[in-house]
Amino acid sequence: MTPRREAMAMTDQRGGTTSDPYVSPGNGNAWSADAAALGKVGGQRLLDVAVTADVPEAVRAALGLDAADEVVRRRRLMLLDDRPVEIATSFYPASIAADTDLARPGKIRGGAVAALAALGHAPAEVFEQITARHPEVDEAEILGTDVHEPILVLTRTNVDALGMPVEHAVNCMVARLNGPLSYRMRRSTS
Repeated sequence: MTPRREAMAMTDQRGGTTSDPYVSPGNGNAWSADAAALGKVGGQRLLDVAVTADVPEAVRAALGLDAADEVVRRRRLMLLDDRPVEIATSFYPASIAADTDLARPGKIRGGAVAALAALGHAPAEVFEQITARHPEVDEAEILGTDVHEPILVLTRTNVDALGMPVEHAVNCMVARLNGPLSYRMRRSTS
């Protein structure tokens, strides 16, 4: 992790980054640990929690949902030294997340991944993609940027051991505060 990389991924021993702590139960608040490793304070503010059928088509496709299916949506503003750096939005199928801590406002003890694991849906496989775009007007207002300033968008789909998509996250990060990105990948030898 370079000194300029201030959000979203933990450092490995070779200076690259990995998302493992963000998708593994038992890591609690990986964001705060990541920030602390940089000598900074990581925080977050819950923007909203809702059970809704108003779901972007890309999210519906990632979670394998039908047109009428609902999701639990959790939006958080990620802060670094009290400065907004990222909007993290997670979507969970309501069929597994409604009436759980994932659907309630407030912090989730142990984090969302631990809540999924307690429900029998720990992530077993993770798919990530990073793109860039300009922020929507509301995103720019929340992040304190101009609508012409690029943001990085990391999308992550977590799939449980049975092959069911259990979370789709869309993380919109201020590009100038989050680059360059480098990830470490491990191949299974089995």
